[in-house]
Amino acid sequence: MVPMLHQARQQLPYDPIEEAGRQWVSHGWGEAANGMLAITSLMRAHQIALAEVETALRPFGLTFARYEALMVLFFSRRGSLPMGIIGSRLQVHQTSVTNAIDRLESAGLVERSVHPTDRRTTIVAITEAGARLATTATDALNAQVFSDPPFQGDDLNELVAILRRLRQTAGDF
Repeated sequence: MVPMLHQARQQLPYDPIEEAGRQWVSHGWGEAANGMLAITSLMRAHQIALAEVETALRPFGLTFARYEALMVLFFSRRGSLPMGIIGSRLQVHQTSVTNAIDRLESAGLVERSVHPTDRRTTIVAITEAGARLATTATDALNAQVFSDPPFQGDDLNELVAILRRLRQTAGDF
């Protein structure tokens, strides 16, 4: 199987982001051109990677957001967590967590219950079906996307380090 990030796409005859950089310079914004190139490239790379991940998850009826919620529960010690903890681990707004959990619950992949000592807190637990799907979907992601990224060795390690610095500088952790 050809890894998804390497599959042929309809290609433009030029790099539109590089052209944007040229335009930035020609309009007198040269001091910001490299930053624009980096951020725009990062955002386009995110779109490409997310599309590949979503394509791999589609046969399982999952989006990446729902997959991440399942995996947070799958990796938890008890297979369950309070909704607020799920949101903080995923670093998303509570509304996004609620939406993902609603969909997972309606598919029988998670169950909600009231916390035994704090009735204001909702506990979400992964079901056996959810754990099986999490494993199967992870196998597909590993085979189709994660095991053969377009970077290898030092390049891959450097990319991870650069992105970690970006996330840390942004106050991500």
